Amino acid sequence: MLRTRRLAALLSVLALAACGDSATAIVAPPGVERTPCGNVSIAVNPWVGYEANVAVVSYLLKQELGCTVAEKDLTEDESWKGLASGEVDAILENWGHDDLKKTYIDDKKVAVEQGLTGNKGVIGWYVPPWMAKEYPNITKWKNLNEFADRFKTAKSDGKGQLLGGDPSFVTNDAALIKNLKLNYSVVYAGSEDALIAAFRKAEKDKKPLIGYFYTPQWLLSEIDLVHIPLPIYKPGCDADPDTVACDYQPYDLDKIARKAFVDSGSPAADLIKNFRWTNDDQNAVARDITVKKLSRDDAAKRWLDSHRSTWQAWLPR
Repeated sequence: MLRTRRLAALLSVLALAACGDSATAIVAPPGVERTPCGNVSIAVNPWVGYEANVAVVSYLLKQELGCTVAEKDLTEDESWKGLASGEVDAILENWGHDDLKKTYIDDKKVAVEQGLTGNKGVIGWYVPPWMAKEYPNITKWKNLNEFADRFKTAKSDGKGQLLGGDPSFVTNDAALIKNLKLNYSVVYAGSEDALIAAFRKAEKDKKPLIGYFYTPQWLLSEIDLVHIPLPIYKPGCDADPDTVACDYQPYDLDKIARKAFVDSGSPAADLIKNFRWTNDDQNAVARDITVKKLSRDDAAKRWLDSHRSTWQAWLPR
């Protein structure tokens, strides 16, 4: 069971005191006086994998470092704006966004990269396993027009429906359909939960469905959705959103923080920088939140209790 540790000021060094254990010193970076943790504001983007990151990091910030944590439900774009306004201290799962990095890191200099999460992100188009088994040619994008009629819905304007998720997610789908000359129309499910429900129903009822999906995502441990490769991704092929005609970039997901927060000497910034785990780790916590209906704290504690050596390496030294 995790023990609550209190931070106490002692010159420029703070000790994390655990009952019955010797103190573990937190040494400030050169020229920076270590401060008590205080308040930390974390953006929560609208997918459960991100929520799993927040659950674990937030639990440790509260229980190990004595922080007061504010979790703010924001879209990806809103989160970056929050770094500039001071509303947000950290983004725990960033999917690329080179344009936003240029604006807020390079130009405005209000944000900094905080290293990789360890998660590998893949976005793409998927069909339920029953479809790939019954129609093996559907897994080649050049054949998709042959199947468009099977995917028509009342919302797809006489074309095949390509189901999207939350409209705020990273997506090139509309441009890809246009530039690959596919007879499809994007229809948004509206949320990650609705997207998951649609794929579950499609597999259960043997209903045709093609849609946007991604990994890490816990559903893929339950239903082996089949990815349809698009023209191979090459660096720069998606630079112009109007002309993109290649598959999604494979992402090494990373963390972003407010520069003033990192420079403040807060031990929370060190823990966030050190946080690193795997797709399987994230999926385990996300599944507990979604399927077992555990609270974020309970899901985090369940994972943390069985991965002590992993998270202890994240603690400030």
